[in-house]
Amino acid sequence: MWKYLLTVLTAASCCAQAATDDPPSCHDKDRGIIADLDHIVAPQGIQESYKLHVGGIDQWVYVRGQDKANPIILFIHGGPAAPLSPVMWQFQRPLEEYFTLVNWDQRGAGKTYLTVNPDSIADTIHISQYVSDAIEVAEAIRHKYGVRKLILMGHSWGTVVGMKASLARPDLFYAYVGIGQVINTRTNEKLSFEYGLEQAKKTNNTEAVTELESIAPYPGTTPITRERIIIARKWPQYFGGLSAYRSDSRYYFDGPTLSPDYDPKEIASIDQGNGFTLGKLLPEFLDVDFTGVKTFPIPVIMFMGRHDYTTPSAPTAEWLQAVHSPYKRGVWFENSAHMIPWEEPGKMLLSLVTYVKPLAR
Repeated sequence: MWKYLLTVLTAASCCAQAATDDPPSCHDKDRGIIADLDHIVAPQGIQESYKLHVGGIDQWVYVRGQDKANPIILFIHGGPAAPLSPVMWQFQRPLEEYFTLVNWDQRGAGKTYLTVNPDSIADTIHISQYVSDAIEVAEAIRHKYGVRKLILMGHSWGTVVGMKASLARPDLFYAYVGIGQVINTRTNEKLSFEYGLEQAKKTNNTEAVTELESIAPYPGTTPITRERIIIARKWPQYFGGLSAYRSDSRYYFDGPTLSPDYDPKEIASIDQGNGFTLGKLLPEFLDVDFTGVKTFPIPVIMFMGRHDYTTPSAPTAEWLQAVHSPYKRGVWFENSAHMIPWEEPGKMLLSLVTYVKPLAR
């Protein structure tokens, strides 16, 4: 959750720099190679992107798969406003042999951010609106491609939207898959902070100890501001809580520069959209709490990174053990933190094919 926070507020990313390059971009040839490899040529396949009018505005979706007869996954991205569309080329290709993937640039995110004047939707940036949008997108995809139901999958912030959409409209979905699931925001913040401080002390990192202790107790009763979140996110991620065994995640943050689906202006829109939505959603996000959900109406599968201290996995495992649902399964990714699709793509594919695809009947 809030993966883009440090990039947006503390440093200029390569993504932003790419937007200032004079055309032709130094990455044009690279993007062309990736686009050629990524091009779906199977006669029964599908590869298209277009705008859907949902929630009163146009929002972009991207549909890819090797066989139209495969089950459809609606993948709800994290952030907020951290679209998967400019980085799907990094991990999605193998999934497309078994599923049709629909990625969606949410309200205020990516190409949708550029399509709609931000000022015109500023008052609509609420969790409830994102949930309503997700349901509309699911309905539209279901009707366009002539299927009864979809598989709903969310990552990070997207799990908040995905859980709520599943609870509101279980009739639309075969199953729900949470990756980096948010169960209780304040619990997550506390566990993440404690991990960062523990690792800082363990490694004698005095800079980290000083910064983290400056906001202690966290989250505590002091208001959770952007400034406190920056510190609280910075060090757990540095100690591998975003990408396991890594102090940074450049592969992800700079990945859009090679996207065959985004030009430099659209790349710059990622950070712009994140900045636009962050403050508006923060108060509501801090109140997210699914611990009271004791019954889940559809099959639920949780992918949990053993080293995830961005949205810590322990609360998810506890919730899953207690919840009643038609089917439930927890899958631990032992070499992953928060970025499971990138960190263990093979196991993710195998898990989706083994545990999820049979549910789509």
